[in-house]
Amino acid sequence: MPPRMGNGERPKNNKNAFKNLARVLKPFKAFFVLAIICILLSVFVSILAPRLTAELTSGVMTNGANYIMGIDSEFKETLQFKILNYEIDTTIFNLGISIIIIYFVGLVFGYFAEIFFVVRITDKMGKNIRSDINNKIHKLPLSYFDTNPYGDTLSRITNDVDTLCQAFQQSGTTLIQSLFMIIGLPIAMFIVDWRLTLVCFISIPTSMIILMIIMKISRKYFIGQQMKLGIVNGYIEEMYAGQTVVKAFNAEEKTKNQFNYLNEALYKDNWKSQFLSGLMMPLMVFVANIVYALVLFVGGVIAKGYANPFEYFSVIILFVIYSRMFNNQFSRIGQVAGQLLMAGAAAERIFELLGEAEMEDESNKTMTLDNVKGDIRFEHVTFGYNPDKIIINDFNADIKAGSKIAIVGPTGAGKTTLVNLLMRFYEINSGKIYIDGIDIQSIKRSELHKVFSMVLQETWLFEGSVRDNLCFGRDDEVSEEELVEKATEAHIYHYISTMSKGFDTVLDESTTISQGQKQLFTIARAMIENAPMIILDEATSNIDTRTEILIQKAMDKLTKGRTSFVIAHRLQTIKDADLILVMNNGNIVEQGRHEELLAKKGFYADLYYSQFED
Repeated sequence: MPPRMGNGERPKNNKNAFKNLARVLKPFKAFFVLAIICILLSVFVSILAPRLTAELTSGVMTNGANYIMGIDSEFKETLQFKILNYEIDTTIFNLGISIIIIYFVGLVFGYFAEIFFVVRITDKMGKNIRSDINNKIHKLPLSYFDTNPYGDTLSRITNDVDTLCQAFQQSGTTLIQSLFMIIGLPIAMFIVDWRLTLVCFISIPTSMIILMIIMKISRKYFIGQQMKLGIVNGYIEEMYAGQTVVKAFNAEEKTKNQFNYLNEALYKDNWKSQFLSGLMMPLMVFVANIVYALVLFVGGVIAKGYANPFEYFSVIILFVIYSRMFNNQFSRIGQVAGQLLMAGAAAERIFELLGEAEMEDESNKTMTLDNVKGDIRFEHVTFGYNPDKIIINDFNADIKAGSKIAIVGPTGAGKTTLVNLLMRFYEINSGKIYIDGIDIQSIKRSELHKVFSMVLQETWLFEGSVRDNLCFGRDDEVSEEELVEKATEAHIYHYISTMSKGFDTVLDESTTISQGQKQLFTIARAMIENAPMIILDEATSNIDTRTEILIQKAMDKLTKGRTSFVIAHRLQTIKDADLILVMNNGNIVEQGRHEELLAKKGFYADLYYSQFED
């Protein structure tokens, strides 16, 4: 059975992707206008140059014909063909110099268009989008990260932004220039000869139909390619992080097959999108060749009506050049269409992320928590991750300052959820939570988080020095003495002292550090933060029994005089708690001290004694 493809829902904002992109480009309006002006001048030069080229070619051919046929006697005096001395007609020479100058001017305008568009607009656009995404991530609720794969989100930040920027760099000026050429060339052609212009126009509906059909079919494959790339990245990230489990369960072959399935799906969409976009160029060339033949045929018929057919020769040459240029624009659009479709798919995913619902704006909240004592009260709190599945029902609790509160219960009882609500990682459906009599809804999250230190079961260390990791929660400078003191209390100082640079040692992928040691680092970090309230979520789960006893003593010192919440499965560790909240199915089914709950011989007693059964 093939693995589930993950979150493959199609982006919902596909129709507004380029509208949002225009909004992103708005700050660069001045540079965009300058780029457009340079492109317009470059297009004007590109349209003007062929007229001079046609006149030059016609002049050479006409003079040559007159010389050969002996029609123009004056020609012999102005243009003499000699084996070692070839004199050029002044008019033809001037035309040649003019063409060189015009093409050079076009090159200059094209260069500045690229500078304004690529360097000034595209690069800064990519920088701003990455900044917007980074700012957005800090405003997203925790529920977003719980329901979206990290790899897919990372792919949006890296692959999708790079795809969008590369498409602009490689195709932006080409597309705009081609659109201006498609408008300007017919006007120039119509001024010269309306009959041959109509012949060239035959290619327009044909080319447009081909482009529209191929782009419509291939668009879904470009979107699928970007989405499946995110899925593949997410799967790789998960498997890389879980290599120990994969090897322990001999699942290498299974995960390899799953990756091959996902990779094959990505390959198919990639191949189909590239194959269809690759059809555009040869089809455009085929249409262009048909038009060339028609221009030559119709031009030859028209030339027969002239006494001297060479008089019309420059018009035929001009239209051959113009028709080639005109059809080349469709070919160029066909070439960049694949990149544009890929950019559109990437933009959809980027702006879908930027359009995700954010946490409540708290700029109007001015309430602060000063001199926190630690009184906490839950009043009729109700919460569910989904509105139709409530997991905490009418929860009430009154916790005195300085109390050590243990929260116990079976898996899924709502223990961690209760802490998440206290920290406002999730918002309650109804009810109130108060700290020192202040409703936490009236306080900014940033202010609320300042009064809590947390040690979680899942350890997190970032690439940086030991000092930076330990002082992560502190805004002020931490002295060396305090670092040594807290690291010693957390029983991690001995390990740090064995490192090459002590507290300045950089922790990275090459650092050998056990899961238990990582846990000790996070405990030391909480001690250094020194917040008035503490949350310990299975904080000693990765530590051996002997070290756990030592850490427990340090925790007792840390929690003394502070309101602390301890989530624990091993009930032996919370026997000294001032209050034990026993949860089951989102409700407090029992509460009291350890001895009181055992005496009741209820749910807590069953949990406690079950941990000593063989």
